[in-house]
Amino acid sequence: MTLSGTYHLPKGTSADGPYDLAITPESAGWAYSGLRILTLRPGGEHVLSTGENEFLVLPLNGGCTVAVDGRSFELGGRTDVFSAVNDFAYLPRESQAVISSADGGTYALPCARTERGGHSARYGRKEDVPVEPRGERRGLMPGGNWSSYPPPKNGFGCLGVPPRERSRAWGRVYGTDERPIAVLAEIRSGDTVLIPHGRHGPSIAAPGYDLYYLNVMAGPGQDRAWLICDDPAHSRVRDTWASQDVDDRLPFEGSRQR
Repeated sequence: MTLSGTYHLPKGTSADGPYDLAITPESAGWAYSGLRILTLRPGGEHVLSTGENEFLVLPLNGGCTVAVDGRSFELGGRTDVFSAVNDFAYLPRESQAVISSADGGTYALPCARTERGGHSARYGRKEDVPVEPRGERRGLMPGGNWSSYPPPKNGFGCLGVPPRERSRAWGRVYGTDERPIAVLAEIRSGDTVLIPHGRHGPSIAAPGYDLYYLNVMAGPGQDRAWLICDDPAHSRVRDTWASQDVDDRLPFEGSRQR
């Protein structure tokens, strides 16, 4: 049985140099995905060498300029993760990027280990990010229902970061008899949860708090696909979603359903 502390990383415990959080495939104990969180002060800049990884630059708050391979991308940014879906920049393997911000901000840098080169850096418009409502109407008390508004397909994921100061939730990861894992932890703002295998339920927010999780997933397949499956003991719950009202705060301002 695995202890919760192995996979629950409290804020600050995985900081490294300029990064508030630095997770690599090696430190996580898996093969492909990683995540760094970078905070820039007003007027600050950071040089990122991608090496054998490909990266995204995704503002959590604030905008930035990303200069890479002789090109420059302006990311508009957002006030916080609850205000809108955001634009992003893609950085290929074996490139060097300069991330700078006149006003400062915090940026997620999810990455995936890859042997495939030859891709070009590119800009992703927020208008082209597909999103969909998912789940039931969220209850305010532990054990209540929930709604989320994620992109329906992600190329990255396995890490989570609730954003607001002092916010907290309770999360669970569990496995099977053949591959046991047990994580039951109170998750606070800036914490990270690693999910190497097994299943996890939606985290339960403390009353009066909202949650945002950035999932980072990567794998060796040719097609981008989120290879998930329901726990057979609870798969009936999915069938009830169509008849449930989605939380009236969704969708985010500026996002659209596709």
